[in-house]
Amino acid sequence: MGMTMTQKILAAHAGLSEVKAGQLIEADLDLVLGNDITSPVAIHEIEKMKVDGVFHKDKIALVMDHFAPNKDIKSAQHCKCVREFACKNEISNYFDVGEMGIEHALLPEKGLTVAGDVIIGADSHTCTYGALGAFSTGVGSTDMAAGMATGKAWFKVPSAIKFELVGKPSKWVSGKDIILHIIGMIGVDGALYKSMEFTGPGVAYLSMDDRFTIANMAIEAGGKNGIFPVDQLTIDYMKEHSKRPFVTYEADADAEYDETYTIDLSTLKSTVAFPHLPENTRTIDEVGEVKIDQVVIGSCTNGRMDDLRVAAEILKGKKCAKGIRVIVIPATQKIYLQAMEEGLLKTFIEAGAIVSTPTCGPCLGGYMGVMAEGERCVSTTNRNFVGRMGHVESEVYLASPAVAAASAITGKISGPEEVMGGNQ
Repeated sequence: MGMTMTQKILAAHAGLSEVKAGQLIEADLDLVLGNDITSPVAIHEIEKMKVDGVFHKDKIALVMDHFAPNKDIKSAQHCKCVREFACKNEISNYFDVGEMGIEHALLPEKGLTVAGDVIIGADSHTCTYGALGAFSTGVGSTDMAAGMATGKAWFKVPSAIKFELVGKPSKWVSGKDIILHIIGMIGVDGALYKSMEFTGPGVAYLSMDDRFTIANMAIEAGGKNGIFPVDQLTIDYMKEHSKRPFVTYEADADAEYDETYTIDLSTLKSTVAFPHLPENTRTIDEVGEVKIDQVVIGSCTNGRMDDLRVAAEILKGKKCAKGIRVIVIPATQKIYLQAMEEGLLKTFIEAGAIVSTPTCGPCLGGYMGVMAEGERCVSTTNRNFVGRMGHVESEVYLASPAVAAASAITGKISGPEEVMGGNQ
């Protein structure tokens, strides 16, 4: 029986000719990632191991993004801990205020992740890099510590689900709508510890930013990882951003999948996930009248250039509804600068939004957009659990940048067609 893309990558990194679903393996790591919340725990664990330094100073990335710029004394202490560890071990990929960005947008942009890699990160959305044809997955801080010390990790080889994408999505339908549709279809545990492998002719219509978004939210369906085939668009992206060699893998024709789903992208509509699970999806025409208090456009899911351009296209020349707080967060410094040069920041500010330095902040209810009791937010982030963005009686509605921008104008959950009219 043949192997899936994920299985081939894991076999290569385990030094094996083949692996099978359920098999336990030890694999070499190309990158170990941590942030300002998870790294201190890993650092304290690595200190207990009494190891001499880290396995490779160039294969560890430490990104201060969740509570940075520091929101309080505790977050400052966390960053200080990581900063001192990075300095002591001469970690080359340490990113702090001024250079940092949201980790899962920053690492591909910096060329640290390429096709064929095995990557672990002490953050659940590490699965983002599957957009480039890598195997990447989130782990706990103890596994991060072991990875930093040894350059290896244990895995149970996942079985796989194939998502055959066909058709061309319509104007306002993006990667966020596609992955919300899939999670709504299979549920938040529908891909539990499985590899979600996206393939088919519809992939050609997806930008790299769309693919990053889809792979990013594989974890919201319970997936071990999400992964895309490497096509010319992927290769062009990697050549533009990275000097590292990459290896491409293709699933065997007789690879075994637990399920196969065919999704016609041309039939999809803007989709919103209602509280309090990403699987509680409704298409925009099923939403009804839902008034909101806040809009957040950003995060590791939707803070990239495509996302900001779509939001700006909708907001240009318009005003955010009175009383609605609209927060726009470019995912990296480079994206922030490009958005400024393209005039997008001017559009946001003139519409009545604010623009923040890159940070995860509001996504996890950290800062820069925490909600009070009874408030509702349309957010381009990835989770809408109880209390995720603040008070336990606040509500988060997950949506695309297009829906978020349209909702900012109307003050209620709205599709882009509602505010753009024939301007499409």
